[in-house]
Amino acid sequence: QQDPKMEEIEDLLTQEEMESIGLEPDQVLVLKRCFDGFADEDGAIPADNVGSILAMMGMKVKPSALREIIDEIDEDGSGLLEFGEFCQLAAKFLVEEDEEALKKELKEAFRIYDKECMGYISTDTLKEILRELDNKLSEEDLDNIIEEVDEDGSGTLDFDEFMEMMAG
Repeated sequence: QQDPKMEEIEDLLTQEEMESIGLEPDQVLVLKRCFDGFADEDGAIPADNVGSILAMMGMKVKPSALREIIDEIDEDGSGLLEFGEFCQLAAKFLVEEDEEALKKELKEAFRIYDKECMGYISTDTLKEILRELDNKLSEEDLDNIIEEVDEDGSGTLDFDEFMEMMAG
């Protein structure tokens, strides 16, 4: 029994498109409703209107960033975005919001391992974390990761270094 949401979406985007864009079915449907509110009869939105649509959805977008992404996505240079292109664009901003959430989660994880609240964890602790995340890593893999992350060779990692490694 297929999710009715998925059926509705398959008319809009293929499964592959959705996966490559990285949107959830619910997000696609919300985007579709917004899109339909602004699309012309040919089912496209003028690229110039996209900023205000995203703003209405609560996404803050710098015009310069938006312009860059539109140029990248509007491959035919029509100045119009079809629904698939609109999803690609919106996903870039939706996914960025998740980055905030990710940062929060990483902070929690960091805190758990930074038991003495020193503001850093040892590279040995980091090895433990990495082993838990991926038990296929060899000692050598771990050493290479540590070497890359612990740029100053201090044997410790502060939150920024940790964050960079996890988000990298």
